[in-house]
Amino acid sequence: MPITRTLLRCLLPMAGLLILAPSLSADNRPLQLPASISQALSNAQIPTNAMSLAIIPLEGQGLAQFVNAEQAVNPASTMKLLTTYAALELLGPDYQWHTELFSNGDISNGVLNGDLIFRTGGDPKLTQERLWLLLRELRANGIVEVRGDLVLQPADIRMPADAIPFPDDGNDDSRPYLVEPDPLISNLKLFNLSTFAESEGVRTHLEPALPEVHIDNQVRKLPAVSSCPWPNVTYNLDDQGSHATLTLTGALHEGCSAQRYFSALDAPTYTASLVRTTWHEMGGKITGINRIGTLPSGARRLARNTSPDLVSVVRDINKFSNNTMARQLLLTIGREHRTAADADDHKAAVRVIENWLVGKGIQPNGLVIDNGSGLSRIERMTARDMALMLEAAWQSPFAAEFISSMPLAAMDGTMRRRLHNTPLVGEAHIKTGSLRNVRAIAGITRDGNGKSWAVTAIVNHGAAGGSRQALDLVLQDVHRRTATDMARQ
Repeated sequence: MPITRTLLRCLLPMAGLLILAPSLSADNRPLQLPASISQALSNAQIPTNAMSLAIIPLEGQGLAQFVNAEQAVNPASTMKLLTTYAALELLGPDYQWHTELFSNGDISNGVLNGDLIFRTGGDPKLTQERLWLLLRELRANGIVEVRGDLVLQPADIRMPADAIPFPDDGNDDSRPYLVEPDPLISNLKLFNLSTFAESEGVRTHLEPALPEVHIDNQVRKLPAVSSCPWPNVTYNLDDQGSHATLTLTGALHEGCSAQRYFSALDAPTYTASLVRTTWHEMGGKITGINRIGTLPSGARRLARNTSPDLVSVVRDINKFSNNTMARQLLLTIGREHRTAADADDHKAAVRVIENWLVGKGIQPNGLVIDNGSGLSRIERMTARDMALMLEAAWQSPFAAEFISSMPLAAMDGTMRRRLHNTPLVGEAHIKTGSLRNVRAIAGITRDGNGKSWAVTAIVNHGAAGGSRQALDLVLQDVHRRTATDMARQ
């Protein structure tokens, strides 16, 4: 029976309780976790069968190890490794997105007499700074005023109609990691609000300062202190899509500050306002309304901005575990490989990625690609398949680009605070994953002899939040291995 989303929703309450028969060695002995890892799991009140482990030597050294590795589990953000590696091979490391401005009006004395058409390619990294560069090019064409409408043409991305919203535990839809992909997304649809307690009172600064977002500042100023405590500021967002109000309450000591990143507005409203506001700050003007439309015949291009190449985008996704960019990237894979039989670009991406894995000799067992970011309760992949994919990536012509996109142990990204004061500092490129009931690591690490290993370790259990030590010990166990070792029992 195929694994459907409905079936998985029924199984979710049992996550962490599904137990397969124990993995067996070549002589039919049950494979076990190293003793130190088992003890760390026990200390966290996590049963050993809640960890799926797959370790593969990549340079002919040592022995592979698989423990509970055939069970399809929730990989959390390590799923981004599948999305980004597939993108590097299916799109190419030099793939780029384009954002353009067009018009069919004439230009006279600094005035564009006609509509300004903003056409996006679905760029997951279209930042405010790059939008400014795009509009600067428009100014270089001698345009100051647009006497017409601002027309937004969405990217040719076919969104899935049956997408399942992520049930976040925080009950706050404004969190940046929850931003949905969109054909008109820009600047990751984010705002940065800074609050300062000064002698004259409490001041706020919103960036970007879009007029559709109103700040209701009710924060009180307290007397100055020698050391600023954690900010006592509460944020309440009322987001209507076309406009939003963010109410601030609480108190700040004079000389102290608070900062909050949040998402608000729907993507068309945000992007149109960002274009208008940035253009106005540059001294420009648009007299017409905002509307969705398409490029008219005879329109000519006035400005173009090209994204960084895919290697840069993949690095941002993996180093900083950016969910929105990963989800936008998955849909881009689908768009570029869409056929008439594909209902949407998500289904196209799933189809092509599954076929791509099969082409590498990996028959995915229970693979479920919900959105490609790991921000999902239903995504599934086995530790074995993840490790086999990493082994294939090691042999890829784009291995260097892919591996370098992962966080370095104790140095950067989501691994910067882990494995300090161990021999693994800078020796492991590891993607992490974290959800309620899930903790995971996957990537390429080195042993004490400088040999590389593919490692995947995933914990699915109600107490998974306490498994960090056990996961770190997986990497330390690999580091001490010799040419014939499997694991320290």
